[in-house]
Amino acid sequence: MAEEITCKELVELVTDYLEEALPTEQRARFEAHLSRCEGCQSYFAQMRRTILLLGRLTEDTVPPAAKAELLTLFRNWKESGESDPPAPAE
Repeated sequence: MAEEITCKELVELVTDYLEEALPTEQRARFEAHLSRCEGCQSYFAQMRRTILLLGRLTEDTVPPAAKAELLTLFRNWKESGESDPPAPAE
């Protein structure tokens, strides 16, 4: 039997899993780990929820102030050359 994947590997593979892009054996390993790991089950549920909510978000539904803040953050991030984007203000 193939080696079980780790929690870190699951996080790295979750997008491919949701897009049904994993090979059969890797998909089975992913699902086996998910069936036994409560932390990954929680992470997976959050990812699915996020994708569901973002799928409903359109440019017209973003309030103008939030849109302006996001555009400023992305422009500043691009100009800074930083690898990680800044966190939006709360």
